[in-house]
Amino acid sequence: MKNKNLYILAILAIAFSSCNKELDEVNINPNAPEIPQPDYLLTGTTKTTADAYWGVTNNMNSSLLFAQHWAKVQYTEEDRFIFSNSSFSSLWSTGYAQSIAGFNKIIELGDAQGNPNYKGVALVLRSWVFLLLTDAYGDVPYTQAGKIKQFVTPVYDKQKDVYYGILNDLKTAQAALDPASGKVVSGDLIYSGNIALWKKFANSLRLRIALRIADKEPAKSKQVIDEIFAEGGAYINSKSENAQLFYSDSPQQNPVAASFETRNDYRISKTIVDKLFALNDPRLPVYASKTDNVTPQTYVGIPNGSTNSEASAIGLANSSRPGTYFLAPKAPAVIFSYAELLFDRAEAAARGFTTENAADLYKQAIRASFDQYSIGGSAVDDYINQAAVQYDAGNYKKTIGEQKWIALFGQGLEAWAEQRRLDYPQLTASVNTVLNGKIPVRFIYPGSEQSLNGQNYKNAVSSQGADLLTTKLWFDTF
Repeated sequence: MKNKNLYILAILAIAFSSCNKELDEVNINPNAPEIPQPDYLLTGTTKTTADAYWGVTNNMNSSLLFAQHWAKVQYTEEDRFIFSNSSFSSLWSTGYAQSIAGFNKIIELGDAQGNPNYKGVALVLRSWVFLLLTDAYGDVPYTQAGKIKQFVTPVYDKQKDVYYGILNDLKTAQAALDPASGKVVSGDLIYSGNIALWKKFANSLRLRIALRIADKEPAKSKQVIDEIFAEGGAYINSKSENAQLFYSDSPQQNPVAASFETRNDYRISKTIVDKLFALNDPRLPVYASKTDNVTPQTYVGIPNGSTNSEASAIGLANSSRPGTYFLAPKAPAVIFSYAELLFDRAEAAARGFTTENAADLYKQAIRASFDQYSIGGSAVDDYINQAAVQYDAGNYKKTIGEQKWIALFGQGLEAWAEQRRLDYPQLTASVNTVLNGKIPVRFIYPGSEQSLNGQNYKNAVSSQGADLLTTKLWFDTF
């Protein structure tokens, strides 16, 4: 009887197992690859990351306001720095759950398929994502990030360690990327598989980070720049080599264009309009649209921090939207421009990290910014020759900082990071803002971190300072 029962149980177990196997087979999508393909994954992850970087939450509704490139003409709460702990969850959730996870998978596939170029490209893009995260929040998960099977609640690394880690990753990427290997990278929305350009982009990011830490760790900054030089020193070298993602027509349009199709909440900031007018800057008609109504100035900015009633008094038709260049569906999301690279080289020279001519590079940077928008001719020379634009070696932070701020128009996260680092231009908060006259210097952590990763969140706050918009980050020395 006992053997009979065991026999019956065995038959039932086999039947159950067979049933499960059949169900598993039924649930397999025959049109979906069992192993992710790196080209499709690279396309999707890059697009998702660029959308988060260039879109509403992290750009238009926060960093562009903090940098006073843009302002709000309706629903102005964010322009008065009224945020909650859910306001800044987008960069965090997209960065970790989609971007870093996706690029980690591409790195894994690159190793498995013997294609180091996929690994190198993914390392460069992952480094950029980590840079966005730490520039915005400060201490963030890095060493344990994206390893969900090992670390469900990853520790937060100190910002200095994150920067150092990214620099090492970019050096690894530089070594992995080999244009002569014959290993093809498909699905590349930025450089169409041109590995030589990815090597230049990697070096350009290394230079950006070297300067980000220069006030705190100048010896390390010089070491990084010396290493790049020793390896050949190739950087982005023309506007055709800009690291940027070009969009397409709807529904794959630029996120800025997508927002303006249904919303009308944003205008160019009075701060930058006034600066462009003061310098007779030919970029004004590119950066700003003419007002719908005829106005004496033609281009009218909204003061940052306006109340809803103050902004309404100026009016939608009497204030300038951002320029049509930026509202076009196919306008690019610029990650790293040739103009920025030249400003970075000028600053490296000014700090004594290189023997290049800082003043000459500064002028080249301004020319590159004009050329980015196809502005040339005598207008460029007239602009550069103005006393207010001349390079001042005695205060290079002001000279470079103000012109770099203008050149980075539209790149909210980078413009905000550089304004915090260089402290120029010196921006003023409206009396209507809620931070006692201060402008935000960081994003606050998503509220979900307190509940899902509570102890590590508490450790980060204990190390870095209160989880407030006004708590300065490690790199932000002055």
